[in-house]
Amino acid sequence: MRVEIWGDVVCPWCYIGTARFERALADFEHRERVEVVHRSFELDPSREPGQTEPVTDLLARRYGPQAVEMEQRVAGIAAAENLPYRSERLMGSTLDAHRLLQLAKERGVQHRLLDVLYEANFGRGENVFDHAELLRLAGAAGLDPAEAQRVLDDPTAYRDAVHADQRAAAQLGANGVPFFVLDGRYGVSGGQPVEVFAEALRQAWGDRPVLDTLGGPADGAVCGPDTAC
Repeated sequence: MRVEIWGDVVCPWCYIGTARFERALADFEHRERVEVVHRSFELDPSREPGQTEPVTDLLARRYGPQAVEMEQRVAGIAAAENLPYRSERLMGSTLDAHRLLQLAKERGVQHRLLDVLYEANFGRGENVFDHAELLRLAGAAGLDPAEAQRVLDDPTAYRDAVHADQRAAAQLGANGVPFFVLDGRYGVSGGQPVEVFAEALRQAWGDRPVLDTLGGPADGAVCGPDTAC
């Protein structure tokens, strides 16, 4: 069974929701047969690369006096999940981070890179929009630094893949993230409690189409490994 997760590396509810989903998956009895794929979703695709601002300034501009209380509430939820969380962090274009995540998916280290980016952004308040910092984080996640550098140097590399993920989210009706799709049929929106993800996994697994096998070895020949028929 495949689980697809749309999210952004600067989205606090993606950070929290992904951690909660992973907790649910860790206790799922069929977890070894679940493939998790992370999909790109830019919260603000209009941002120019290289331009950053403090998150506190952005929240104050959008929500006014309520911004501090809102941020404190999210910080408290993260702490309850044992997730490090700093409010002193930056906001900027996440396109380059997503392009590296697309490369990481091809190289089999996507999960690790996402974790590294979350830890750097939310846990330490590092600048995950700076190319030098992104390159260091990519190397820490197991990507070849030279290959990651080539991707960062070419603004078109993996850009179409990022945009394709975003179009797929729109087609599914996802207006925000995190957004989880289980087995291509069940959607879960938001950073839901662990129990919600656990139930979604059980339901999606139980409702999978099951191959109806007619007969058996006694009724017809079968072939196994090494063409033993």
